[in-house]
Amino acid sequence: MSVGETPITVVGNLAADPELRFTPAGAALVKFSVASTPRRYDKTSGQWQDGTAMFLRCTAWRDLAQHIADSLTKGMRVVVTGRLRQHNWQNEQGENRSMLGLEVDDIGPSLLFATAKVERVQRNGAASGPANDAWNTSAPASGGWGAPASAGAPAAGNEPPF
Repeated sequence: MSVGETPITVVGNLAADPELRFTPAGAALVKFSVASTPRRYDKTSGQWQDGTAMFLRCTAWRDLAQHIADSLTKGMRVVVTGRLRQHNWQNEQGENRSMLGLEVDDIGPSLLFATAKVERVQRNGAASGPANDAWNTSAPASGGWGAPASAGAPAAGNEPPF
């Protein structure tokens, strides 16, 4: 991240299915909107009250774009991190317009009200196999998190090292 950028994390629901596109050079990009609605509890009525919904347009590139398009759909609750970007343009009438958007660095499903099964994907050009796969818990003589098991110590299996 460069100096002066505005990092942000947004939690909300996808307003529609992500739209996957490709640049003329073949780079994948995906655009989607995240709707985030603040809620507060009104003690006098004993009810939750919705605030004004905020819709934030998000853009992700390359492998992340493909993964988003393959994994997420409308209505899913997500946690998105990235950098705010201001886009300025003139409309057809010559009026200046601007909007804030989020350039996505990372995204995942929110597990507050859901569960998820994560599948690791093979990265282009990366070596594969038990010796190079830190997520492969079936690798022999491994502590289960990519570190070799200590001599005489039992393997950790699927348990994290903390």
